[in-house]
Amino acid sequence: MATPIRFLLNDQDQTADMAPGTTVLDFVRTHQRLMGTKIGCREGDCGACMVLVGDFAAGQLDYRTMTSCLLPLVNVHGKHVVTIEGLNLPGRFNVAQDAMAEHGATQCGFCSTGFVVSLAGYCLDRRPPSPARAVAAIDGNICRCTGYKSIERAAAQVHDRVAACGSRSCEELVVGGFVPDYFRGIAPRLARLQTELAAADHQPLPGAAAIPVGGGTDLYVQRPEHMVRAALRPVFGTPEWRGVTEADGRFVVGGETTFTEFAESPELCAAFPELPAYVRLFASSPIRNMATVAGNLVNASPIGDLTILLLGLGADVELAGPAGTRTLPLHALYRGYKTLDRSPDEIVTRVSFAAPGPGTGFHFQKVSKRTHLDIASVNSAARLEMHDGSIERAFLSAGGVAPVPLFLARTSAALAGRPLDAATVRDALDMAQTEVAPISDARGTADYKRLLLRQLLAQHFVLLGSGCLRWEDVL
Repeated sequence: MATPIRFLLNDQDQTADMAPGTTVLDFVRTHQRLMGTKIGCREGDCGACMVLVGDFAAGQLDYRTMTSCLLPLVNVHGKHVVTIEGLNLPGRFNVAQDAMAEHGATQCGFCSTGFVVSLAGYCLDRRPPSPARAVAAIDGNICRCTGYKSIERAAAQVHDRVAACGSRSCEELVVGGFVPDYFRGIAPRLARLQTELAAADHQPLPGAAAIPVGGGTDLYVQRPEHMVRAALRPVFGTPEWRGVTEADGRFVVGGETTFTEFAESPELCAAFPELPAYVRLFASSPIRNMATVAGNLVNASPIGDLTILLLGLGADVELAGPAGTRTLPLHALYRGYKTLDRSPDEIVTRVSFAAPGPGTGFHFQKVSKRTHLDIASVNSAARLEMHDGSIERAFLSAGGVAPVPLFLARTSAALAGRPLDAATVRDALDMAQTEVAPISDARGTADYKRLLLRQLLAQHFVLLGSGCLRWEDVL
């Protein structure tokens, strides 16, 4: 029998002696009767079920928005879960509720609680506030009747209040009416809880047949009912498989690093300044707060955005299992459609790639029906290592044009030693067409995808060519 899952729910201690795959959404509504958390799409898209999850680590309490319909109970073990009821102040609105009411940012009200939770998450965010971040905080919420301008005005008002709050300490947030008084005691309560859990050596439902679960953002969309009943091996947030380090000229990214942590890594952002902008194309904020690097890789989607980005960086992947640890090039992990060079008992623990040196350029791009929050029709990445005007090494990747996330091996190899000029680029564009085999589907015809790939690859070369190439010369 598994050890019960323990966490804080709003201002109450909780012990959930039930299947660890039960979603937080079903727990708070069915078992706690907290009906402010709504059932919407159950796929992480609408934000009606939004909650805050607070994690106390390294002496700091960090809150992130998450969609509770995809969030298994086991992933909040030792954490603080906040629903809309846990944000209410006695006798008055909190800052986010007041802004929504003042600007008429609600009609039917079904989505409103999710918006308030997301705006409260912005108030608790330890990053410097900005108007753009205030609006980005609600990018995982959908409203079908109010209209977004009034909601954006509410977000702007919340930002103004946050910007005037000073250091945004817990005391200031309580006094300023952002969160209730009980938030003052959450950090020490979580610290005590985590100490107790560490002593108990919590291992929910161990076993070789257990399903490894990271963020769950794909598994709970594909197999929601099965995941509730299944034996799980929780790996989300495993400390030794989380975070970004740099050593010996390589970046090492833990498999359980979330998309948000990946995009916010100071080391990666210093080396790849456009990385946060690229990752914003991948998913909404709450999904990025849950989705993990390893989960995206083993999902093996032919258009997985992070997978394509890492292929374009020339990444290697480390897998660990009972037989030991092994490392292989990331592109070698994919044998066919949804088929991996990985045994069921192996876990993707780390991904690594060379840090950029002088003359290294990197670019990622995707085309989808919507710029943000959409599945790619075609995506692509390119890393060029240049010296004296010639290409020393190239790594080109493409998604949506093959049954697997595709590393353009022949095209990349053919670029080595060639000057970065129009003739080289045209040859590369032609060779890339021989490596792909797109199919027609809801995201475009095969011919359209070939054209998109040609344009995306051309864009890589033009942008990384530091002004030496023109569009009209290469297309």
